[in-house]
Amino acid sequence: MGTRKRPLPVVECGSCVACGTCQSVCPRGAISVRRGLYAVVDPARCVGCGMCSRECPAEIIRMEVCT
Repeated sequence: MGTRKRPLPVVECGSCVACGTCQSVCPRGAISVRRGLYAVVDPARCVGCGMCSRECPAEIIRMEVCT
């Protein structure tokens, strides 16, 4: 049985404005804002829905397929 590849959000380093939008729209609580400076994704909780990427006002979250 093969492993399922799913897209995960990637936050551009140094570009996150820590507004918290991604954290508030994530249905699984997979994103947290650290030290009020940047967003961090917990891949174990992320289901790859892309809500964070679609709602990011700075447009710095992209979805990538992880292998």
